[in-house]
Amino acid sequence: MAKKSDSDIGKNWEKIKQRLRAELGEEVYSSWFGRVEPEGLSNGLLQLSVPTKFLQKWLESHYATKVLTTCKDELPSVSSLEFLLRGPNTMMNAANNMATVAGEANTASAHTPANVHQARSRTPEIGITNRNATSFRSRQKNDGSPLNPRQTFNSFVVSASNRLAYAAAKQIAESLSAYQPKYNPLFFHADVGRGKTHLLQAIAWEMKQNSRETKVIYLTAERFMIDFADALTNRDALNFKQKLRNADVLLIDDIQFLKGENNQKEFDHTINALIDSGRQVVVASAMSPAKLKCLDPRMRSRMAGGLVTEIGAFDRELRLRILQQRVEIEAGECPGFLVQDEVMNFLTDKLTQSGRELEGAITRLRAAYQLTAQPVTMQMAMDIVGAIIGGSEPRRVRIDDILRTISQQYAVSRGDLLSARRTRSIVRPRQIGMYLSKQLTSRSLPEIGRRFGGRDHTTVIHAIRKIEELMNEDPNLRDEIETLKKDLHN
Repeated sequence: MAKKSDSDIGKNWEKIKQRLRAELGEEVYSSWFGRVEPEGLSNGLLQLSVPTKFLQKWLESHYATKVLTTCKDELPSVSSLEFLLRGPNTMMNAANNMATVAGEANTASAHTPANVHQARSRTPEIGITNRNATSFRSRQKNDGSPLNPRQTFNSFVVSASNRLAYAAAKQIAESLSAYQPKYNPLFFHADVGRGKTHLLQAIAWEMKQNSRETKVIYLTAERFMIDFADALTNRDALNFKQKLRNADVLLIDDIQFLKGENNQKEFDHTINALIDSGRQVVVASAMSPAKLKCLDPRMRSRMAGGLVTEIGAFDRELRLRILQQRVEIEAGECPGFLVQDEVMNFLTDKLTQSGRELEGAITRLRAAYQLTAQPVTMQMAMDIVGAIIGGSEPRRVRIDDILRTISQQYAVSRGDLLSARRTRSIVRPRQIGMYLSKQLTSRSLPEIGRRFGGRDHTTVIHAIRKIEELMNEDPNLRDEIETLKKDLHN
């Protein structure tokens, strides 16, 4: 089949862009589609280019189906879609490689330059081609996400708030030879900066040090999703599954970020297979298993059936000991670096939210000492605390922020939220959005109504009362809305 002319593609692409803008909303369209350009269409394959790898990956994982469906409506000859990473030679190579795509759909061209990351395998459900398969296979050689050499048991500061979690992690790391793990799964949960990742990585370091034969894999939820997506698009899912299910110990971090039905199902199957075969599983999350909406009820129950430990807030003694340890580490790398007790006490009393704040403060003090060759003073500490606390204050929330967050959380377009449609899947998110607008902004009820599609203030009042009533009856909804509030303030 002959290649469709650039003028025809350009004409139809304008219509496609207009539809995407109308259906997704101006804000979503501007953020993700403003820099997408058509490169060519041949044998049903439409190639679109983007300027960054992040944008390429985001569009492939979040909007590929939507874009393909819209393209098919305007260009019936389109059967598959490919996002290219745009470079100086993208236009030329897109044209040169069309014949290769048509004749060898699953084989990467040997002449494709490095700046055009392509793959010829296709996702059967929606016919989307993806990046070069070597991206996933190269990562397969690694044991999951990278480990921080500083995050070991020796550097973990123990106190009453984290003693149980530390003891459980230590016992698992030292007793792998047991036929059946004693605590399986082990589940840590806590707010950010309290040591969950530190403990997971400490387990990995300890086991790797004690036995080279032990297969330990540490993965963030994000890395799990990326690797699984790559495995599916490159038809390498079997190797992905075998890699994880052959692990002696699987450590999963930030599980609250696990999204997508396929990812969740694969996670469930992997965890069940490992636990049933007597392999150790350790999971860390910002919330307890019961509050993890990303897991189905059976998996939440299985997580809760192991040892669930919460890492509590840092007391003053622990904060001071973390600061002292950090100063010792920095002084060992930077001779002459010294922090007086007065400054240490000041930092201990002012920085109370997380260990990351404490470590960040000492890192900044060391930088100031190195750059100015001046001793650490109280004024330095006051300036640093002001910057840290000021930067962590809740930001001002706008109704646009609420609309965007609601749209992402409930997979409802901005256009639907503002429309007159009254299906349950749209009405409830719309009511939650109105409730949050009243709670988190200074806008009046009539203004909120206008921003939600020109509704009057009585509709807003009804929505607020309805959500308050449901929150009193349903603790899960209450937790869900509290999570949305935190997301909007971050």
